[in-house]
Amino acid sequence: MQRGGAGIGIAIEKSTPGLSLKHATDPDSDPDGEKRIEKYSMTCTNHKPQWLSKRLSLDGKAGRLEDDLEKLRLHTVCREACCPNQAECFSRGTATFLIMGDVCTRDCRFCAIKSGTARELDPGEPQRVAEEVERLSLRFVVITSVTRDDLDDGGAGHFASVIKAIQGRCPDTGIEVLIPDFLGSEKALEIVCRARPQVLNHNLETVPRLYGAVRPQAKYARSLEVIKRAAKMGLATKSGLMVGLGERPDEVEEVMSDLFHAGSRLLTIGQYLRPSTRHYPVFEYVRPEEFDRYRDKALSMGFSSVASSPFVRSSYMAQEFYDSFAKGHARMGHNSSSML
Repeated sequence: MQRGGAGIGIAIEKSTPGLSLKHATDPDSDPDGEKRIEKYSMTCTNHKPQWLSKRLSLDGKAGRLEDDLEKLRLHTVCREACCPNQAECFSRGTATFLIMGDVCTRDCRFCAIKSGTARELDPGEPQRVAEEVERLSLRFVVITSVTRDDLDDGGAGHFASVIKAIQGRCPDTGIEVLIPDFLGSEKALEIVCRARPQVLNHNLETVPRLYGAVRPQAKYARSLEVIKRAAKMGLATKSGLMVGLGERPDEVEEVMSDLFHAGSRLLTIGQYLRPSTRHYPVFEYVRPEEFDRYRDKALSMGFSSVASSPFVRSSYMAQEFYDSFAKGHARMGHNSSSML
């Protein structure tokens, strides 16, 4: 899940000349790499480029939505991950629901969601989510979760229950699920896929070289396999990347190629923003024109829909993103309902 990389300019920093990214992220080449990262993060300034300025005021509609979510004991990744788009989405009456609690069993260095010992699953949550989707008259909804490595199926059955509850109450509502890797379990992934969401999203987040520093409990090949298996089961597959973590452009393009050949046709790319001084530092603020270049490159590879700009997050404008994808397939003569 693109839970992190979503800070709102809190403790924002800029690249420090002379810092070796290889040394800062490769413990084999530098046993003090972790210390270098911490030292780097303490000495960075709070400079933020102009293109990353965004007003975060909540209007009355947004406030009412937040109140409703609290009354129903529901969480959103919008709030838990400090998403910079939450005011805009809440004002439109939309949100990405975060299921299975607000405590993650992993501790990714980019993520704003708290980690620790998770609580037992709430069996009433699927129906409460469905009730809120119905009340809001949502045409499209995104369901994501914390990672629950403590559960035998990683929470796949709970995902399926939420999907089915929404389908039962709101049969015309499109559903995107943004799932964890389920520790590579094919059985768990099949449970979610059999529930037939319109889109299955699993974020690679960053380039393989940075996984050890950014996502130490995840594996690049395992995440890529999630996309490949879901695509083979006939689902529209989507993935997201953060940039500004110290990756090189050629590495980003290699990941895009890996995703395309795995079967993904929906792609999001956004700027990583550090949630707090305790999190992985920002190594670069990628300029808007570089995001445009990434988008054009991905489209030239054959991706159907690409959202690439500084404030893009994997769930942002998900309905419009999917609608554009579906229309594209309709123009090419594909029956999207049979594919997804």
